[in-house]
Amino acid sequence: MYINPITLAHSKLLEDYYQQKEEIMQQFDYDPFMEETMKQRVFDLHNQAYDRDRLVSVLKHLNKKWHADEAVFANIERLKDPTSVTVIGGQQAGLLTGPLYTIHKMISIIAFAKKQEDELGIPVIPVFWIAGEDHDFAEINHIMVAQEQGKMRKHKIAHYVKQKQSMSLLPLDNQLASDWLESLFKELDETIHTKRIYKQVKQALSHSDTYVDFFAEITSVLFQGEGLVLIDSGNPMVRQLEKKHFQAMIKHQPEISKDVYQSLQTTKKNGYSISVDVNEEDGHLFYHLNGERILLVKTDKDKWSGKNKECQFTTSELIEIAENNPELLSNNVVTRPLMQECLFPTLAFMAGPGELGYWSILKPAFHAIGYKMPPVLPRLSFTLLDRKTEKKIKQHGMDVGEVIRTGALQDKLTWLGSQLNPPLGTLVEQVKQSIDHIHQPLRDVAKSMGPDLENLADKNLEYLLQSIDYLHESLEKNVVGRHDQTIEMFDRVHVTLHPNNGLQERSWNAVSFINQFGENWIREIINQPYTFRHFHYSVTL
Repeated sequence: MYINPITLAHSKLLEDYYQQKEEIMQQFDYDPFMEETMKQRVFDLHNQAYDRDRLVSVLKHLNKKWHADEAVFANIERLKDPTSVTVIGGQQAGLLTGPLYTIHKMISIIAFAKKQEDELGIPVIPVFWIAGEDHDFAEINHIMVAQEQGKMRKHKIAHYVKQKQSMSLLPLDNQLASDWLESLFKELDETIHTKRIYKQVKQALSHSDTYVDFFAEITSVLFQGEGLVLIDSGNPMVRQLEKKHFQAMIKHQPEISKDVYQSLQTTKKNGYSISVDVNEEDGHLFYHLNGERILLVKTDKDKWSGKNKECQFTTSELIEIAENNPELLSNNVVTRPLMQECLFPTLAFMAGPGELGYWSILKPAFHAIGYKMPPVLPRLSFTLLDRKTEKKIKQHGMDVGEVIRTGALQDKLTWLGSQLNPPLGTLVEQVKQSIDHIHQPLRDVAKSMGPDLENLADKNLEYLLQSIDYLHESLEKNVVGRHDQTIEMFDRVHVTLHPNNGLQERSWNAVSFINQFGENWIREIINQPYTFRHFHYSVTL
């Protein structure tokens, strides 16, 4: 394996964050790129109290259910150490871990935790927060698979969900999932790893009651030996830990909602685009009514209701629910980061580009409940390729970084055009210009005889040029037919490195690469040295 940094065009917010510009850094409590930041954060955490014993008990129960290994339980036990801290990040419970960026986030969390433990000399525990309370099944019910001509399609499980039900509570249909897996593995090339991987995935499925379980079981296998601690944010046992924190968020809702709204306006005023919408009346909590998540809003000083009036509560009633039935509440995008901070002594939060955006408006929400926002570190991002593909790219004069940024389709068209001398596109344009020139006297005569004949002459030229275009298409098909293997190579390079005109990590699932290379590449990437000042890397396996 070898790994190289790749320069990408970032959003203004991410670019300015890396450059540590005041306009964006003022939205955070810490600058994660300053040398003394993590030491200062450890000192600040000494002023916060955490219920470590109850947290450890819950984590042991959950990770035992997911067949975690001894490295995980050793890390959970280390959380009892009052000097220990965590590096945390999270994602939804995608099928087979979902898009590659989820794996990249886990790699980032583990790598940074190892780095900080070496530098700080205290236990630093990697934690992955599975967003089981999320209800958007359409985002996790598929993975993308490659098809012909440089395109991808969804491979979706045939499970139809109507309610906005938390993924932690949504039962997994074992038969539907088995059929989905069988169909998927039939599409994969048979390798020395395929049968073993299929057996592991089927075993993980047999242990799973929910989609969160399936996600966690797969993760436990892929990151065996790395000590990555998992938590399901929607688990009822976790809810019991959150009682007093829900109550604090309910009591401080006026400050949280008002100040976050004003923070968003400041961020927008400074020219940053944030993919979250907040209002001063937002409750920033969900209530679970008959198994469905209902977003709450504050209708006046003491009254709360569902966004569409599905339910109504006073503030005291909602506080009572938080105390006696916390499983009926869950967090939204604003309060989830607060809850993470309330439960875990967080050294740093590992954020994707979008998360960095909405975290930039949350500093006043943390302050409202008596916490500082932890240092927010942009996660690492990778594009994976094999040596054969890299060789083909270089043989055709392409640059790996440029293909990652823009794809290979333009290179394909340029190569096709070069297969005739002169190039077909140039020849066609020359013929069209000649026809136009030869045809001009006829159009002049027609114009002198009246507008009807002038229009007819223009139409005639249009038909002639269309005939040339038709011949052009036929000639191109012939060229493509004679070079189908090379065309297929360009398409394969494009769909691998720049699928759907974006980064590989947004479309591809890890299963294709694990089927081809096994799992060891994950550990190899973890153990590379990173400064965390650079976002993207190409990885040749």
